[in-house]
Amino acid sequence: MELIALRRRRRIAEKGRDLLEEKRDALIMELFNFIGEVAPLRTKVLETLKKAYSTYTEAEMLMGVTKLRELSETVPDRFEIDVGSRSIIGVQIPSFQLLEKPPPGRLPPYGFLETTSKLDESTLSLVEALRNVVKLAEIEATLRRLSEAVITVRRRVNSLDYIMIPRIVNTIRFIEMHLEERSREDFFRLKRMKARA
Repeated sequence: MELIALRRRRRIAEKGRDLLEEKRDALIMELFNFIGEVAPLRTKVLETLKKAYSTYTEAEMLMGVTKLRELSETVPDRFEIDVGSRSIIGVQIPSFQLLEKPPPGRLPPYGFLETTSKLDESTLSLVEALRNVVKLAEIEATLRRLSEAVITVRRRVNSLDYIMIPRIVNTIRFIEMHLEERSREDFFRLKRMKARA
C-alpha cells in the first residue's frame, strides 16, 4: 500500500515540476517582454526632462526667478497617481496611472499674461516626462515582481528535482528491494518445505 502511495506521490511531484517549469518559462518570456520596453522609455524620459529643463532655464532667464516662484505657488496640485494591480500568470503586478485633476488639456494651469512661451513648452515637457516616469516606474516594479517570481519558481523546481523526487525514488527503491528480498525468502522457504514433504 505504501509503495502505491509513493508511486502516486512521485507522479504528482513530476507533474507539479513540469507545470512549474512551464510557469517559469512563461514568466521569463514576460520578463523579457518588459525588459525590451525599459531602455527606450528611459531614453524618452531623459530627452523630455532635458527639453523641459532647458526651456525652463530659458523661461527663468526671461521672466526671473521670483516671478516663476510666485507662479508655482499659485498653481494647485493637479496630479494624482492611481495605484492598482493586475495578475500575470498568477503574479500580482502593480499598475500605475497618472491622473490629472482637471481633465487634461493643452492649456497650462496659469494665465498667459506676464509669462513666456518657453514656460509653456517647459510645462508641457514636464507633464510628458511625468507620464513617462510613471510608466517607467510601473515597468520597473513589474520587472522586480516578475524576477522575484522567477526565482521563487526556480527554487521550487530545484527543490522538486533535487530533493523531493529523489527522496521518493530512493524510498520506492528501498521498499521494492525489501519486497524482493522478502519474496526470495518466501520462495526459498517454500522450496525447503516442499523438499521436506
